Amino acid sequence: MESFTNRAIEIIKNIPQGKVMTYGQVAKLAGSPRGARQVVRILHSMGQKYHLPWHRVINAKGEIGIHDEEGFLMQKNLLQNEGVKFESERTINLKDYQVNVVLEKEDVDLI
Repeated sequence: MESFTNRAIEIIKNIPQGKVMTYGQVAKLAGSPRGARQVVRILHSMGQKYHLPWHRVINAKGEIGIHDEEGFLMQKNLLQNEGVKFESERTINLKDYQVNVVLEKEDVDLI
């Protein structure tokens, strides 16, 4: 059986350019519906190692969750460079940009 961490990494790797997923959405697809904080830890500790598009993962409100200004601006700029438009300073309209998939565990590579 594949680990939650490995599944989360594969899901994040497959988020299309110009789209976003929420931490909770990634966690649920990876098999742990209450594992949003684990997704944050994976992005923080393994993002560079696995070249994850970390900037495409946001919170359930459609907001960038990074609180330090440098990280916030970096994530916002990366998303804007992919064509994502912000409704306000921090918020993206999830209806327009969220990847909406319901997958079986075997279908993660189809995102």
